[in-house]
Amino acid sequence: MNIVSLKHDSVFREVMSYESIRKQLISDVTGIPLETIKEVRLVSPFLRKLFWWQKQGILDAAMVLWNGTKVDVELQVRNQGDWMKRKLFYLAKMYTDNLRVGQDYQQLKKCICISILGFRLVEGDEYHTAYSLRDRFGRELTDLFELHIVELNKPLRDGDAMNDWIQLFNTETMEGLDMIRTKNAGVAEAVEVVRRMSLGRIVRETYESYMKAKMDRRAEDEFVRNEGRAEGKAGGILRLLNRLGDVPQAMQERILAERNLDTLDVWFDMAMDATDLQEFEKNIGQ
Repeated sequence: MNIVSLKHDSVFREVMSYESIRKQLISDVTGIPLETIKEVRLVSPFLRKLFWWQKQGILDAAMVLWNGTKVDVELQVRNQGDWMKRKLFYLAKMYTDNLRVGQDYQQLKKCICISILGFRLVEGDEYHTAYSLRDRFGRELTDLFELHIVELNKPLRDGDAMNDWIQLFNTETMEGLDMIRTKNAGVAEAVEVVRRMSLGRIVRETYESYMKAKMDRRAEDEFVRNEGRAEGKAGGILRLLNRLGDVPQAMQERILAERNLDTLDVWFDMAMDATDLQEFEKNIGQ
């Protein structure tokens, strides 16, 4: 039996709504002793912007520890362009978000970003890497910035606190869920939350409908992107041909109607090399 995956954003947010689970995950990733994490409050995931033209930052699960430290736990299943620049943008926004005009810089608090990734980002087999501001000799400048990257598709190591979490994120069936035997209280509670969500008919149907809509949307977006690329290439071909004279209506319609990107690439090269419209017409078999 398939379960609602923890890689699904709504399932992830539901699991993160339990404070005991949030505490355990943050402790296991950062190494902060669990007993010292007195409170982990969920806060608004929207980062403040001062002007309309500034880019809005949205975090998956935004939290504040008992001492004011800000924590962002992000789940990213697929790689996106400029991931690292986007992450640093969010980290910088987190750091300055609560500082108001006239306030002292002492108000700025430590920021920790935890990124759980479903793709490979860092070279090597280490599935948990941590970064802070250090010089080239490894000496720390400040602990105000901390970035943790957990990659779900790398080999596990025995005895690591993150093993059970990674197994849970990667589990897609009830059988796999039953196989997670853990002494980690936070993971065990998260397993039961996922189990309850998976057995709930309404939640399960909503999840499956969402996944279908998401796949349909992805296919739709790909179609729209291909349509846009095809139109752009067809327009480029016509611009090249216009330098040779007035393009016949039938030829224009054929070029604009073509949606095969490989064919359009070939036609573009032909248009680049053509010395007259008749030559191009002959080459494409008009």
